[in-house]
Amino acid sequence: MSASTAASELAPAPRVTRHPSRVVVIAASTGGPNALARVLPALPASLGAAVLVAQHMPPGFTGSLARRLDALSALPVREAVQGDVLEPDHVYLAPGGLHILVDLADGVPCVRLDPREPLWGVRPAADLLFESAARAFGECTVGVVLTGMGRDGAAGLRAVRRAGGAALVQDRDSSVVFGMPQAALDAAGADRVVPLAELGQAVADAVRHLPPNVPAV
Repeated sequence: MSASTAASELAPAPRVTRHPSRVVVIAASTGGPNALARVLPALPASLGAAVLVAQHMPPGFTGSLARRLDALSALPVREAVQGDVLEPDHVYLAPGGLHILVDLADGVPCVRLDPREPLWGVRPAADLLFESAARAFGECTVGVVLTGMGRDGAAGLRAVRRAGGAALVQDRDSSVVFGMPQAALDAAGADRVVPLAELGQAVADAVRHLPPNVPAV
C-alpha cells in the first residue's frame, strides 16, 4: 500500500453540508424559555427543516438557554453565529441583543445577525425573522408564535401566511401571557391554535405537509 493510499484511508471523509428546503421560525417572549423546553424536545431528530428562534432576552442569557435546550432536545441547539450556514435538523437561537434574519448568500440560506434598533422595544424581534424567512423560503415556511407580551410576531406571521406558509399559535390556556398569540391571530389568523403540550407534534406535522421544494443538497 502506498503512503498516499494509506493517508487517504485514514483521513476523515469531508463533511457534506445539506442546505434546508424548509424552515421553522419561532417567536417567544414571557414564558418562552419554559415553552421552548416543551416544544423543541418534542421535535423529531429527522424534522426535515432548519429551526430559528427569536426569544426576547437580553445579552448574556441566551447562551445558557441554548445549552439547556440542547441537552433536552434530539435536535442540536446552538446560539446562532453571524454567517452560520443553515442545516436541516438544527436549531439556531438568536443571541440576546441582536436581531436574527435568514439571508441568502449565492442562494445558500445562512444567518445574519443585525444590530439595528429594537422593534416593538425588543431585540431580537420575531417580525424581522419571520419576514426574512418568508422571503427566503416562501411557502416552505412554518411560523410559530408562542407565549409573550406585546405584538411581536404578528406582522411576521402575516408575511408567512401571505407567502403560502403555515402558521401555528399557542392557545390561551397554556400561554403565560396571551398578548403575542392574540395579536398574531388578530393580524394573520392561524392554521392551528394549539396547546403547548401538542405544539411540538403540530410543528412536525406542519413541516411534513409543506409543499415540495428544491431537494436539500
